[in-house]
Amino acid sequence: MPTHEQTTDAEHIDITAAIRKAIVQGDFAPNQRLVEADLSEQFGVSRGGVRAALFELTNEGLVERIQHRGARVRAVTLDEAIEISEVRMVVEGLCAAKAAEHVSDEQIAELRGIEEAMRTAVADGHVVRYSELNKALHGRIIEISGQHTAAEVLRRLRAQNVRHQFRLALVPGRPNVSLAEHLAIIDAICGRAPDAAERAARAHLTSVIKALRAVPA
Repeated sequence: MPTHEQTTDAEHIDITAAIRKAIVQGDFAPNQRLVEADLSEQFGVSRGGVRAALFELTNEGLVERIQHRGARVRAVTLDEAIEISEVRMVVEGLCAAKAAEHVSDEQIAELRGIEEAMRTAVADGHVVRYSELNKALHGRIIEISGQHTAAEVLRRLRAQNVRHQFRLALVPGRPNVSLAEHLAIIDAICGRAPDAAERAARAHLTSVIKALRAVPA
């Protein structure tokens, strides 16, 4: 068993993922203090494991450490969210183009399945379900692209931006706009058209940036 100051590799991975998930889902609010003793009790792990997890999440930009005050959930400003989306626009454009080059017949069928599920979610007004499918689609495109470095960059960027993304999904009419943009990306990838896929991905993120700027504070 790990001691108060020791942690196993498995525990470190699990607690890091658990705290990351809690932050991303909004269980921990922006600027909320993250106390090692409380987290240790909440998740049933050693304080050493919590400390290591908070250090890793600080590197990911989800947590920040304030001198003499400990750790807290980092609040991402709207300006930062826009900058993150601008970087995503470039990297996800690359991934979409590469996915169009590498996509297999089986993967095309899978993307079409996601497309149909997204259509249904929007038609039924299931915002949370659509948001989940949105995330799944972006993740699958990155996987198909085979761009491992881009995947790591995007994982961190999307985690930092998730609250703004979800807030955007709640804007009336936004899911319908987003759906059309995602369908264009899927069509281009399934058509094995790299240039069109990159343009569609960049157009989608350009739309996201424009919508973020328009969302009331």
